[in-house]
Amino acid sequence: MTHPMHGPNRFKLGLFSTNADGGLTLTKVAERWPATWDGIVASARMADRAGLEFILPIARWKGFGGALNSREWSMETLTFAAALSGVTERIALFSTVHVPMVHPVFAAKALATIDHASGGRAGLNIVCGWNPEEFALFGLPMGEDRYAQGLEWFEVLQRLYTEPAPFDFKGNFYDLKAVSGKPLPVQRPRPVTLNAAFSPPGRAFAAQAADFLFTTFTDIESGRATLDDMKRRSAETGRDVGVFTTCHVVCRESQAEADEYYEHYAVTMADKESLDIYTAAKSANSNSHDPAAYLQHRKRFAGGAGTYPLVGTPARIAAEMVEMSAAGFAGTTVSFVNFTDELPYFIETVLPLLVKAGLRLE
Repeated sequence: MTHPMHGPNRFKLGLFSTNADGGLTLTKVAERWPATWDGIVASARMADRAGLEFILPIARWKGFGGALNSREWSMETLTFAAALSGVTERIALFSTVHVPMVHPVFAAKALATIDHASGGRAGLNIVCGWNPEEFALFGLPMGEDRYAQGLEWFEVLQRLYTEPAPFDFKGNFYDLKAVSGKPLPVQRPRPVTLNAAFSPPGRAFAAQAADFLFTTFTDIESGRATLDDMKRRSAETGRDVGVFTTCHVVCRESQAEADEYYEHYAVTMADKESLDIYTAAKSANSNSHDPAAYLQHRKRFAGGAGTYPLVGTPARIAAEMVEMSAAGFAGTTVSFVNFTDELPYFIETVLPLLVKAGLRLE
């Protein structure tokens, strides 16, 4: 089968962070996403039936403190994808893997297992880590050369999938003997890879190791600079890296209703202590956003981890997605305060408008 990330829709869509409590939000509203397994499966099946292309989990090991310690309750992502392979039929299932915490030989076998279980729908989101507390949880230092380690990690995984005989590997981070492993993945030469990055080093890594880059922007127009930069970097590495963005969604019948709810959950009911901890750690260590974004768009970090807000009527949200596509983005992730409550209306009202705009097939 054709992997969904290479499917026919011009603008592809995926669910982001259904595996973690709160999703991407830092809010105290009663309806915040609890990330129960039944709810995760229900949202996955909705997305699968609607033709969305992928499910992308976050990889978290510790919460962000505050009133609710959001994201400590999170499903591990390799087993998450494996479990979802048995309850979905078409949608791509990504695993988000922290390079320093997961050995590449283990990751390669686990990913191949998911690819067989899902009939070739596995995907790998390679992340090099940014949270010192999570590194400490594993007894690891947070080194300066995390992307260099990521490239070695990726090389081991790729060679394991493509070299016919066992091989030795000696680098700055891994010293391995007689590396081999079966089964090979269904996808050849390897499953689809992506990397979420904003900084120049992150983009350089994506140009070498990812089929798709996921990136943020403060507004759609400013995102064009990232697209141009990735086109140049892809040309230098002889690869064609697609670029996605990531959004949080409040879709309602009226603009006023959407704005009111966004203000309610992301400002009035924000978990402010957790938000302070999260933004301070992110700005100090991750390079995942424009530095000005942390001060100018605090609401976005409570509303959806600093992703772009799609807040309004179905027509407005569809129009902004059309604008993203016109700028050159291949698609976006979407997240909600509560996926099972809000995804049906998004599917019912926004997807037909994207079909009408020529971005998706019926």
